[in-house]
Amino acid sequence: MKILILKFKTIGDVLLTTPLIRNLKIHYPESLIDVAVNKGTEDMLALNLNVSQIIVYNRVKNRQLSTLKRIYEEYKFLKNIRKSKYDIVIDLDHGDRGAGIASISGAKIKVGSSNIKSKLVRNTYTHFLPSRKGKHIVEVGLDAARTLNIPIKDKKLEIFWSKDDENTINSLSLDNEFIHVHPLSRAYYKEVSNKIIASIVDYCELELGFKVVLTSAPIDRELGEIDNILDLCQSSPINLSGKLTLKQTAALNKRAKLFIGVDTAVMHISAANNTPVLAFFGPTSPDNWGPWDNDIQKSLYCRDGGTQKTGKHTVYSKKIQCMPCNNLGCNDSHISQCLISLDIDDVKTSIKSML
Repeated sequence: MKILILKFKTIGDVLLTTPLIRNLKIHYPESLIDVAVNKGTEDMLALNLNVSQIIVYNRVKNRQLSTLKRIYEEYKFLKNIRKSKYDIVIDLDHGDRGAGIASISGAKIKVGSSNIKSKLVRNTYTHFLPSRKGKHIVEVGLDAARTLNIPIKDKKLEIFWSKDDENTINSLSLDNEFIHVHPLSRAYYKEVSNKIIASIVDYCELELGFKVVLTSAPIDRELGEIDNILDLCQSSPINLSGKLTLKQTAALNKRAKLFIGVDTAVMHISAANNTPVLAFFGPTSPDNWGPWDNDIQKSLYCRDGGTQKTGKHTVYSKKIQCMPCNNLGCNDSHISQCLISLDIDDVKTSIKSML
């Protein structure tokens, strides 16, 4: 049995497919499960023994090629999938691209979304996923197994890292009583104000007595924002921003007493590590994207806003009518007033209740 899962999305999306992969492997223990993902997201599946092969699609590089070269690279990519002779293809992309790959694969069983507008494209699939409305993305992935009458045995997120990653974190000699703060996102309309983050860091360090470790991606914008946060701080957190890989960040996070951040990949990594999460949500909805709890293995979040809990995790957001809007900030400005105007006293109360 050969199975291909298509997930050309972001880092967090790929991590949230791991419960589906695990259940497929439990049901078909001799199967080979390949996953096709965008370049830059493959670390979420590296070292996962349930995955036979990670097929990486370099979308950014291909876009920079001439038309003829791009067509040739697409042809090679599709040809290799066709040659692999998959029995089942599961398209979690919900778009024309995934449907096209599923069609070309030659698989007898093809699972995909019924919400694609083109009837011709929809006819690609032999099995359809139910509506994803109001469902956590973990459950959306598991619906692919349910559609194939595969029982769900386990809903845990999984992430793995190497001994070298572990040794890197060991070399930092951190105390286990630290709070991991990852305040930024490449989708920066998800971010709270730097002033709020600085106040959170100072509260954790100066009032609660916990050391704070800051992380971020190694990109100029985020490093600049971290510098601004540090300038606003009265305390002296440990700054590892831009210094760790994703897997090293995961190894660091596993040791934290609490994670504080926004709706981003590191939040999902923290959930996979069973590290308690306090996440700030604005335009995106926690019923789809809230931190998954591996112990209760279900989502209790709703779209209404306000402070919500699922297991050990807490989602904090303002309770206002326009949330969640799923926009790129207010009027697509990449600035979300619902996030930059949080009440720091309420935030402090949430932090203290989780420690």
